[in-house]
Amino acid sequence: MEAYGVFRDLAIIVVFAKFFGLIARKLKAPQVVGEIIAGLLIGPSILGLVHQTDFLVQMAEIGVVLLMFSAGLDTDLKELVKTGPVAFAIACAGVFVPLVGGALLYMGFYGVAPWGSEEFYKAVFIGVILTATSVSITVQTLKELGKLKGKIGTTILSAAIIDDVIGIIVLTFVIGFKNPESNPMQVVLSTVLFFAFAVVVGFVIYKIFQKVDNRYPHTRRIPIISLALCFTFAYVAEHFFGIADITGAYVAGIILCSCKDSTYIEEKIDINSYMLFGPVFFASIGLKTSLDNMTGTILLFAAAFVVVGLVAKIIGCGLMSRICGIRGKDCFKVGVGMMTRGEVALIVSQKGLAVGLMEPVYFTAVILLIIVSSVITPIILKLLYSKDTEVEAEA
Repeated sequence: MEAYGVFRDLAIIVVFAKFFGLIARKLKAPQVVGEIIAGLLIGPSILGLVHQTDFLVQMAEIGVVLLMFSAGLDTDLKELVKTGPVAFAIACAGVFVPLVGGALLYMGFYGVAPWGSEEFYKAVFIGVILTATSVSITVQTLKELGKLKGKIGTTILSAAIIDDVIGIIVLTFVIGFKNPESNPMQVVLSTVLFFAFAVVVGFVIYKIFQKVDNRYPHTRRIPIISLALCFTFAYVAEHFFGIADITGAYVAGIILCSCKDSTYIEEKIDINSYMLFGPVFFASIGLKTSLDNMTGTILLFAAAFVVVGLVAKIIGCGLMSRICGIRGKDCFKVGVGMMTRGEVALIVSQKGLAVGLMEPVYFTAVILLIIVSSVITPIILKLLYSKDTEVEAEA
């Protein structure tokens, strides 16, 4: 391929991704769904306009690192600490039940794999995908209903943040254990050492960054230094600790999330992500999604994957809410609010594909889960809250 051919590919990706992203938004679905469909359409499976290249793979990797950095910046650390044990318990249940459910689903279709085998880790990885939560749709719905600042809204939001942190840690362990040269103690030690490094070095960086931020507030050098920190942590995590680069990027975001200019940094990072790297990443998922090996079994698996993904969150988060003292339909609201999936599920899937834990054909199941959960979550939440309004009116 000619060196300048990459410009043609990027032009096609950006135009198609943004066009289909706008259509998805008009249909009340996440824009990322449209961007993935655009990648599928222009990819080898349908039109064949764009093919996966090393350059696009590297661009997509930058895109996923920036997305995770933004997710870390968007974390409210004070709210995370304030919500305490209730949100943490709900998040743990919201990770454990889908993790087990996804692994059992895979084994139900492809047989029980012996502990430690490659098939066993593939089964566990399917569960890891289901642990992710994306509450952007839920947040928007609760905002419209005026319930975001209430007890349930705050609980959902905090539990979702903790949920993703735990999910990333679980992903780190699974990828580490999958490496045949690693041993369990080495993986645990590497993970613990990385997070110890992140706490100590991160605190020092945060203090230095605070001084720089106070001296040069709202200047371009702030997001530039932040971007350098993101890439540094992504490199250090992967190269020195054998931890996924997205974990390093996410931690870098958390280090800076309490700075005064964190919102300003996020705005500047999002420009790069929104304009180019984000569309390339999400379109690349469509490019990698293979329809050639699509069979009845895969379609049945995708349908079961969606059902397990939705029900597992409701059961895990809902039951734990009840144990923690949340009563009545409020438990169901927490479970429903936690069942939406989005970017993090796609990021985890992409990482699994890169390390050989998932086949491209299973992207179809992940995309289907994102679409279904994004559509039905607002509907169910509005129904639950409308019934509350009717009861209050009668009273």
